Amino acid sequence: MSADHPEDTNHGDTVAAWTSVTVVIVGFAGLVLFFYIGDQTLTWASIAVIAVGSVLGPILSALGLGKKKN
Repeated sequence: MSADHPEDTNHGDTVAAWTSVTVVIVGFAGLVLFFYIGDQTLTWASIAVIAVGSVLGPILSALGLGKKKN
């Protein structure tokens, strides 16, 4: 895919992007697991983890760990 767009060398390969996506994936996996076993408290905690992961990317990017501006 990046061969189609050689000028885009930073195709989501940043600490901010990887951290945010990893936290959201872990939260979603917990959400599915805890919903399935019926633990309502941990289900809501997993939703909170997803929310944290969603805002973590822009925060880390603002701290300089995202894609560099040209």
